[in-house]
Amino acid sequence: MDHVEFGKYLSQQRELRGLSRDEVSQVTKISPSLIAALEEGQMERLPSRVFVVNYIRAYATVIGLAPEEAILRYEEVDKAKPEPSPVVLERERRRRAWWALGVLLMVALVGVGAYVALVMTGKAPNPLPR
Repeated sequence: MDHVEFGKYLSQQRELRGLSRDEVSQVTKISPSLIAALEEGQMERLPSRVFVVNYIRAYATVIGLAPEEAILRYEEVDKAKPEPSPVVLERERRRRAWWALGVLLMVALVGVGAYVALVMTGKAPNPLPR
């Protein structure tokens, strides 16, 4: 069983009970787009695992499934997906850190450039004595 099959299982169970996605969404307060992603097995559209487990618990409760059984089924599917290695996780963390540093430097450069332009046009006081 994969995420798509798990989502079909949830969808079928909901439909057997005569509930719509919107009804489940209203009761659980989970957005309809997240319910659709869960039922379609589109895990890339869902937040982190801890949220997904809680969504499944709420979803199962609303449609009348045993929440723990639904979570166990999900965990079986989720275990099949290998965890990224520490090397990959560190590489990704460093990539994000460099990207954030680059954005910060660009913002600083734009700010300094704007300040210099204001000083040159006389709209800001010159910080250097003449």
